[in-house]
Amino acid sequence: MPSPAIAFAQQNQARFLEELKALLRIPSISTLPEHKADVRHAAEVLAAELKRIGMENVRLIETAGHPLVYADWLHASGTPTALLYGHYDVQPPDPLDEWLSPPFEPTERNGNLYARGAVDDKGQMYMHVKALESLLASEGKLPLNVRVILEGEEEVGGEGIATYVASQPAELEADFALVSDTEMFAPGLPTLCVGLRGMIYTEIEVRSSRTDLHSGMYGGAAPNSFVSLCQIVAKLKDESGRILIPGIYDNIIPPSSEELAAWRSLPFDEEEYRENEVGSKTLPGEPGYSVLERTWARPTLDVHGMPGGFIGAGAKTVIPAKATAKVSIRLVPGMNPTETFARYRGFIQHIASPGVDVDVRLIHSGEPCLIPVDNPYIQAATVALHEIWGRETVFIRSGGSIPIVGDFARHLNLPSVMMGFGLPDDNLHAPNEKFLIANFHQGIESIIRFLELTGAIAGEPAGK
Repeated sequence: MPSPAIAFAQQNQARFLEELKALLRIPSISTLPEHKADVRHAAEVLAAELKRIGMENVRLIETAGHPLVYADWLHASGTPTALLYGHYDVQPPDPLDEWLSPPFEPTERNGNLYARGAVDDKGQMYMHVKALESLLASEGKLPLNVRVILEGEEEVGGEGIATYVASQPAELEADFALVSDTEMFAPGLPTLCVGLRGMIYTEIEVRSSRTDLHSGMYGGAAPNSFVSLCQIVAKLKDESGRILIPGIYDNIIPPSSEELAAWRSLPFDEEEYRENEVGSKTLPGEPGYSVLERTWARPTLDVHGMPGGFIGAGAKTVIPAKATAKVSIRLVPGMNPTETFARYRGFIQHIASPGVDVDVRLIHSGEPCLIPVDNPYIQAATVALHEIWGRETVFIRSGGSIPIVGDFARHLNLPSVMMGFGLPDDNLHAPNEKFLIANFHQGIESIIRFLELTGAIAGEPAGK
């Protein structure tokens, strides 16, 4: 027999899905100024819903950017305090012509819900809200103390919540954090993510002259900012994918032999991954490391864009005075963002062509993290997932970055339980983003069961 809270969730599946659709219709695109009001509207909708279901002290917390949403319920004496995190902002939907249905009109197809934000992260964040509603509606109380913090800037670096966590740690005091912004390794396979890569995101700007120049009159005498920039970028890593910045690999912590053995046992087909997920002819990368090692446990460097110069139709023979590249480095345990950026900037200044000015700017950064699997909250999550999904839980790392997890560890001393229910083919950040509807519902049940189990762990007095 399911618990009363799980039974409530099962009885209200249709309503929960319709409520999620309403949230997904709000184009809360945090990076576009014209959607600032939409982002706030999404925050207000979530605050109203948290108040409706019985959470307390619900409020918007203003930041320099988009607001945070806070709520709590702190009446379960002798139990731990959970900090439930999610984000309600989304990526832009471009390119629009590749969507099979409008990105902000949620559409059901083949058991999936298609919309921007369906899985990243409105759908997964809303599972937390509906799990809390199910517990409060069926029991009249929660099995442990809960704080909720939702942000509207995750897709643009999360500066607002990072500042708040660092400056107001007492307001978010808890025993562990629950984060649902990751994915399952394969359909039907319950998964806990226990490691994340960090990141430094940068801009390299090269200036070669006071103004753009005519290539016929000055070509052969004047330096070209784009050529100089391309030469810099080409020297950052070799053809195998190994980063050439001196010392960058010195302090990394490799996965253990036990972890590598567990990864080898996962249902992973490299050829299927290449063809269906990546869609490329090859999978380049450092020799001697598997695809999972390269994406989960090795640093990587990627170029994301090189705006500048003339890119319109037709021809314009200009030597651009300025060229810019956006470059990121993914960090693994043992790497520090500040130290890595210093190495990176120093190396670029060393290899830059004589006679050009180079500016290397840090846009945002996040630390890598590795969560011990022997803490009681990870163990409770493992049991909860096994009960709901009927299969043994697997532990993975993610190649992506969730900077707030590092902030929680550094400023609040919190381990994070990263319990996600997306799938590898959910197209987050891409056209036709989706969320398997069955995973949305089973995710709610998994979170309910997890909160019930963690409520049995001895904790500090409520509101400590």
